[in-house]
Amino acid sequence: MDMTQQLTEIPTKNDKHSWDDTVKTVLIALLLALVFRSFAYEPFHIPSGSMKSNLLVGDYLFVSKYSYGYSRYSFPLGLAPIQDRIMSKTPQRGDVAVFRLPSNPRMDYIKRVMGLPGDRIQLKEGIVYINGKPLPRHRIDNYMDDEKESSVKSIPRFEETLPEGKVFSILKERKFGVVDDTEEYVVPAGHYFMMGDNRDNSRDSRYMSEVGFVPFANLVGRAEIIFVSV
Repeated sequence: MDMTQQLTEIPTKNDKHSWDDTVKTVLIALLLALVFRSFAYEPFHIPSGSMKSNLLVGDYLFVSKYSYGYSRYSFPLGLAPIQDRIMSKTPQRGDVAVFRLPSNPRMDYIKRVMGLPGDRIQLKEGIVYINGKPLPRHRIDNYMDDEKESSVKSIPRFEETLPEGKVFSILKERKFGVVDDTEEYVVPAGHYFMMGDNRDNSRDSRYMSEVGFVPFANLVGRAEIIFVSV
């Protein structure tokens, strides 16, 4: 056998050192990504149309973990030994937040914070009342929903104004929705009342047996940046 050929087939120390560096680089990159995802921003995919027309099915956005502090749900698999929250910051009415469903903490939901602890929330003929006062709402246009390729649906779009002055758009597809007239909900301490912007197509806190009041500990973070939109 040719000695030159034999030598070229044997891995050198430099080759082994290069492979070790590659493995270390990959492990460090994975660790940094895990830290970034746990403490800073986590990507989130919009799975349903409950937040139309502000967030669409298939959109990808970043959720800031530090906005509300950290709970065990801020970390992968919810395994962090945190009972409630650490470094907590109070959510604001009107925030769009990702949370773990109270009845099934493995599921992520995204809705708008409408009720703070101690608030009284009620719907009358589709109008939201907060602490006995109706939220101002006026029609702005029609939203053309073309999610289904076979048809385009025209849905009335309104602007709604919160007591703090924040304005956002909502969709109201049906004149008489299933939860357009509700009892008065009193938000317990340490909980929040969440609603979707697509009012007639959102399972949210109005459905007490399915979602109900959301504990502060279940909030994952606040929706911040849409980085891919359909």
